[in-house]
Amino acid sequence: MLVLQDIAVTYHNIVPAVQGVSLEVPDKTVVALLGANGAGKTTIMRAISGLVDLHKASIVRGTILFDGERIDHLNTTQIVQRGISQVLEGRRLFADLTVEENLRTGAISSRNPAGTQRADDRVMDLFPALRERYKSHAGYLSGGEQQMLAIGRGLMSNPKLLLLDEPSLGLAPFMVQQIRSIISEINAGGTAVLLVEQNAQMALSVAHYGYVLETGKVVLAQPAAQLMQDESVRKFYLGLHEGGERSNMGTVRQRRPERRWAI
Repeated sequence: MLVLQDIAVTYHNIVPAVQGVSLEVPDKTVVALLGANGAGKTTIMRAISGLVDLHKASIVRGTILFDGERIDHLNTTQIVQRGISQVLEGRRLFADLTVEENLRTGAISSRNPAGTQRADDRVMDLFPALRERYKSHAGYLSGGEQQMLAIGRGLMSNPKLLLLDEPSLGLAPFMVQQIRSIISEINAGGTAVLLVEQNAQMALSVAHYGYVLETGKVVLAQPAAQLMQDESVRKFYLGLHEGGERSNMGTVRQRRPERRWAI
């Protein structure tokens, strides 16, 4: 469904943030994108969703294909209309608007009222807590409820592909597990997910495939179950030695990523 080919992104025409990244998100799958702060994860999301310009960055090399067509030259509205929606890191809700109004902003580019109503019904089924707070202002929701609303807003355009940027950030462990279950349920409903996460344990437990980034480059690309067992990933991203002890340091070994894969 989504194919990035040799994508490079720079900020202010000087600072390289992504250096020749290639990755794929097949239809109806969950793909995890892992890496430390500054590895280039969010920049890749911005490149896909057409938001790099807003951050004084530009795609200087490579192509982005969605359903076989190039989208790297399109604006964000056109990309959303083609079936990609992004849930930004930090939720970015309209605190003074109600749950209902925030959800409606996610469907602002839709030209199908019936489809918008179906999306709203789907969100209410996924997040019963939001149904109870439908007329409440977003600023009064708990952190977990706000994250649910942010994801729900992203689903209001009925996307084929949902980009999730750090959905577990700042949440309590029990809420992280809820978000994990929600991602699985969204995917089971036929929506593909590209998941950016620093919580590698959660991300790999829900993903079919994973990519590991370091300094703007892909250094590992494997099925999620294999990444879970990879010793360098266990040490650096999962914090585990072979014997199960915690580790605060490590380096993911360089390895040429597999170019294509299938579920």
